[in-house]
This record gives sequence, structure tokens and C-alpha cells, in this order.
Amino acid sequence: MSDRASVLLIYTGGTIGMWADPRTGALQPMDLAHLEQQVPELERINVHLESVAFEKPIDSSDMQPADWVRIAELIGTHYERFDGFVVLHGSDTMAYTASALSFLLEGLTKPVVLTGSQLPIGTIRTDARENLITAIEIAGAKDAEGRAQVPEVCVYFEYRLLRGNRTVKVHAERFEAFRSPNWPTLAEAGVHIRYDRSAMLPPRSGPLNVHAELDQRVAVLRLFPGIGADWVDHALRAPGLQAVVVTTFGSGNGPTDPGFIAALRNARERGIVLLNVTQCVGGRVEQGRYTTSTAFEEMGMIACADMTVEAALTKAMFLLGQGGTAALTQGMATPIAGEFTLA
Repeated sequence: MSDRASVLLIYTGGTIGMWADPRTGALQPMDLAHLEQQVPELERINVHLESVAFEKPIDSSDMQPADWVRIAELIGTHYERFDGFVVLHGSDTMAYTASALSFLLEGLTKPVVLTGSQLPIGTIRTDARENLITAIEIAGAKDAEGRAQVPEVCVYFEYRLLRGNRTVKVHAERFEAFRSPNWPTLAEAGVHIRYDRSAMLPPRSGPLNVHAELDQRVAVLRLFPGIGADWVDHALRAPGLQAVVVTTFGSGNGPTDPGFIAALRNARERGIVLLNVTQCVGGRVEQGRYTTSTAFEEMGMIACADMTVEAALTKAMFLLGQGGTAALTQGMATPIAGEFTLA
């Protein structure tokens, strides 16, 4: 029996899937059927590689929750045949997709590595080759006992492997485009790939359960100095709205203007769930620590600890899809896939 790991490459779209002709510079979709000819270094990796692609590649700015479900279902369909999965994805909304997949793929015990690039393959100084090659190597990596080295959804970019639902994009141009401000790096690639097993989710057992229900009746409200109470009230009266991720200042603070507080309280009285997520890249919400968040605590806003906006939004969609606002209210305080740190 072959000891080669098997990896499925799922191409959804994005810069990494474009091939830059070295002579003309023209961009064209990468031919996945002849990928090893375009990236000959793949022949040196002890991995059996197969690929599947969206019929029409999607720019990540056009990625929708239905596409997250589609990726999850592709993984579920091929789960038993492969040791790991690499999802090629545009970088702009990669953190949202990675977060959503971490919730949709319940019981995951195999690597799902999302990667992309800032420059197409074939371009001088491209980051695409290294990101692609190392992501595939990580997806097929096993420990001494034959188990997956990384049994969770993650993002690989510029020599670092990050937990998917802890990842944020922090730069539009640099190769080092992503950070995981509140959780350690899962692995670093240099001469060797060094894994930090202590930073990864504990081994899980049981079958994979792919969820397909996401409720999109969630919004994000970013606070800013001078935000108008009437505008907030209008936004919170959007038809069908079930939950709002309120991105607050510092450790979960906001204006104490009575009109603003009244708009939030009225929304709560209409049954809308409010989630408190800090705008800061790092740190956590400590709701009630300062007087500028006391009213949030009193009205029952849910403090989301050190969750990213991407994780809070996708988790809210997931929980609403599982059981409405009751499931959301109860489930936000319990980690599903390591998306926040318990105090």
C-alpha cells in the first residue's frame, strides 16, 4: 500500500489561480489538469494530488455564504478519499471563508488549508508558488502515529500557518498579508516546517458532519465618533434582521449618548441579538469594565471575547441557521472550533 498522502485541491478563484505567461505577461486561468507542468516543484512532494474547480471562478469579493457551503460540501463529498484539502481562494475575504468552514465542518480531523497569493504564478517575485507548494505539503503531513499534523481549518500565507477563524487580513499589498493577533502561529515554514502542536485543536474523533444551513440575517455595525442615534435606529430596523455584530472601541466600549443607547435597547426589545466585538486588531472585549460599556452589559449585549469580526459574523450565521436566536444567544459563549479564548 502506498504511503503517499492524497490531497484534493479545490480552486474557487483568486489571483493564485491565474497563470502569467512569462513571455507576454498575459493572465489566464491556471490549467489544473496540468498543474505539475506549470509548477514542476510539485513532483518532488510525496503527495498524490487531484483537483476540482468551480465551473466559474469567483473573485473573493463576490464570495457568498452559499459558496462557503458549496466548499464545505465538496470537502464532505471527497472526505474519505483524501488525507487533506487545499482551497485556493482570493485573499480579500479568505478569513471569512476560513471562519465559516471551521463551523460548517463539524468533527473535522483532516487539514483544510486555505491559501492564495498577492501575485499570479509566473510573475516575477510571485508568492504563489511557495504558498501553493507548502500548503499542499501541510495538507498531506502526518505525525509519527499517522494522524494529520493539522486537524483543522487554517490559512497558509508567507511562511506561516494560522488558525482559520483567528485570521485577519492586515495588508493589501505585502506578501505577509495575514495575522493571527490573538492566537499563536500553528506552523512556520523555513528549511523545515515546524509545527506547534500545543497551538492546535485537540484530536477529535467521529464522523464528519457537514452543515449546510447559514442564516444571512446578520449585519455589522461599526461604531465611530459622532455616529448618529437616528441612523443607528434606522439601520437596526432593517426588515428581517436577527443579529448585529457591533464593532466597538477598545475593550468593548461605545458612546454613552442616551439616543444611541436607546436605539440599541429598542433593538434588543424587538428580539435582535447584539454582539460586542472590538475594532482593535488585537485584544479582547471586557464588557462592563468601563462605564462606556456598562449599558451594553445591562441590555444583554453578548461580549465576544477576542473573536475577530469575521469569526463572529460567520458564527452568528451558523448558529442562527442551527436554531434561530435562541441557539445564537446560547452558543456564542461556547467555543466551537477554537475561535475565541476563554477568560
